[in-house]
Order: sequence, then structure tokens, then C-alpha cells
Amino acid sequence: MDIELNDARKVRKPLKAYKEAKQSYLNRIRIAVSMFYFSMGLTFATWASRIPSIKETLGLTEADLGTILFAIPIGQLVMMPFSGKIVIRYGSRNVVTLGILFYILSMTTLGLATQVWQLMLSLFFFGIFSNLTNISVNTQGILIEGLYRRPIMSAFHGAWSLAGFTGALIGLGMVNLKWSPLYHFAAVAVLLYAAIFANFRYLVKTKPAKPKKLEQEKKRSLLPKINPALAWLGVIGFCSMVSEGIMFDWSGVYFEDVIKAPKSLVIVGYASFMSMMASGRFIGDKITQRFGRKRVLAFSGFLISGGMYIAVFFPYIIPAALGFMLVGLGVSTVVPGVYSLAGKTPGIEPSQALTAVSSISFLGFLLGPPVIGYIAHAVGLKMSFAIIGVFGVCIALFVNKIKEE
Repeated sequence: MDIELNDARKVRKPLKAYKEAKQSYLNRIRIAVSMFYFSMGLTFATWASRIPSIKETLGLTEADLGTILFAIPIGQLVMMPFSGKIVIRYGSRNVVTLGILFYILSMTTLGLATQVWQLMLSLFFFGIFSNLTNISVNTQGILIEGLYRRPIMSAFHGAWSLAGFTGALIGLGMVNLKWSPLYHFAAVAVLLYAAIFANFRYLVKTKPAKPKKLEQEKKRSLLPKINPALAWLGVIGFCSMVSEGIMFDWSGVYFEDVIKAPKSLVIVGYASFMSMMASGRFIGDKITQRFGRKRVLAFSGFLISGGMYIAVFFPYIIPAALGFMLVGLGVSTVVPGVYSLAGKTPGIEPSQALTAVSSISFLGFLLGPPVIGYIAHAVGLKMSFAIIGVFGVCIALFVNKIKEE
């Protein structure tokens, strides 16, 4: 009996060591993928934090800026039909590594622009590599989630949001130090390249697709047939991402032109929004579990509208910052919630449902910022934010059209 017991102990020790080593390796992979999400978020946030500076340097009006910002969605839309095929052909590990290197490089070139056409060209390539990196990094996220066998995608997107807040703080510091956008972008690029070099080897390797599989992918429709349930989820996501995109690109301009904040505090609006958006994504799952998905979505819609109107009716630094915090908290739970519901749609593969809903939703993020430039030129930036505030109420109303999971 003692011999059998001792033998069992000998077996348990190496088994425990194996499990610990495996978990440690998985955690290292997860950290690596999280760093790529973080790097992508910091790249976008770095550009967004210096939009007011670039706008002033080039002497742009709101309408001019709106036109120029169209270059990003155009680049993303041009790349959209090809990104998935490139990931399948060459593997997400290779594509995300190469894609983010060029994404960061295109950010740096934004600081070199001295003419409008140069800025638009740089933003076009910024959009192209943004889409390529987005598809490939989310493919890596799905692979890691499969290895963990439990949901962790929300945490990855939380890393992206945390990067947005970090980018806002760095931007605030750079403005106060009077660094030009070029030096600012270059300094961030060096840090990001170092992070990528330290982590890319831990990404999950995938085998390139065989020619036969590539032919099958070409025959598939880009978007599945959208049923009413998915359509409503897409509309809700669209309303949220319109608000989110506008806060990314126009919150700094709003603080500069409407709030009349000192240059050293222009970034406060963006930082307020991003801090609460990041926080909301890390606590959103627990809140949803307690109160239910529909209640959280409806409340989030009211937070978005309430925050917008606080900033509109009380155009001062502290109230506007609090209003933008409410907007950030509101949008933080909408898209994750919509994607979660879409993935559980009966009779439809989760990947197909998510493709349909995310395609509709992402249009809001792409089209909102440029369109608001034209609205602001016609009726003023303050009134344009009031118009966008209606989208939050729409979210709360449209929630009744969907079913609880």
C-alpha cells in the first residue's frame, strides 16, 4: 500500500509541474497578444490626441478636417475585401506582425505632413494598415481564446481601450512639453517597435492555407444574409460606434473650439472619455451578469446621451469632462454586449453573425467623424454634438427590439 501511494505521488509531481508550465506558457502568449492590442490602440490614440495640433498647424476648418478624415475609412474600406484572404493565405501571426509595423510607420508619417494632400495620403495608408492589423490581431485573439477554452476577448479589447487612455496621457504630456506631433509620434513608435520585438515570437503560429481552401474562401459571400435580429443589433452597434468615433476624433477639437480650454488642457476631454471607456470594459461583464444585458444596454444609451448633453449645455472644462466620462462609460459595454448577443443568434454560425453585425456597426465608427465635420461647418460644433446625443436615446429605444440571451 505504501509503495502504491509513493508511486502515485511520483506521478502527481511531474503532472502538476507540466500543468503549471503549460499555464505559464499560455499566460505568456496571452500577454504577447495583449501587447499587440495595446500597441494598436496606442497607435490610434497617439494620432487622435494630436488632431487639434495638426488642425491648427495646417489651418483647417471643421469642414476641411471632416473631408480629410474620410481618408481613413476609405483606406479601411479599400483593404477590407483583402485583409481576411491575406490572413488566411499567410497566417495571422505573420500578417499582424508586418501589419502593425507599417501601421506605426504610417502614424509617424502623419507628423511629416505640411500640406493637406500629404496628410490625406498618410491617413489613407493609416486606414489600410489599420484594417489589416485589426483583422489579424482579432484572429490571434480568437485562437488564444480557443486555447484557454473560456471567454477572454473582452480583456483583449480592454487592453486596446487602456492604450487609448495611455495615449491621451502621453499626448497631454507632449503638448505641455511643446513637442511637435512628429517628435511625439516618433518617440511612441520607438517604444512600440521595442514592445513588438519582445513579443512577436510568442504569437500563435498558423499554417498557410492550401490552394484548395483559398478557392473555397473566394466562393463564399463576404456577408451572410442578415435577419431582423442581427439587423437591430447592427443598428445598436452603429449608434454606439458613431458616438465612439466622434469622441476619438473630435473631443479634443470640442475642448479647444467650444470649451475654450487652455492648450495644455485640450486633451482632458479625450482622456476623460478614454479612462471611463477602459474602466467600463474591465467591469462590464460583472455588471451585465447582475442586471442583465438589455438593462445594461438601455442604461448605456442614456449615459451616452446624458453625457453628450451635459457637455453641450454646460460648456465648461469640469462639466464637459464629466459628460465625456459618462459617454465613455456608456459606449464601453454596448459593442461587447451586441457582439455577445449576435454570437448566440439561433440557427446562425457565430462567426457569420458577428461578421454581419460588426460590418454594420463599424460603418458608424468610419462615417461618423467625417460627417460631423460637415454638420459642424453648417450649424456649429456644439450643435453637432447635440445631434449626436440623439443616438444614445436610439440605443435605449432599440433595445426593445432584441431578445435577452
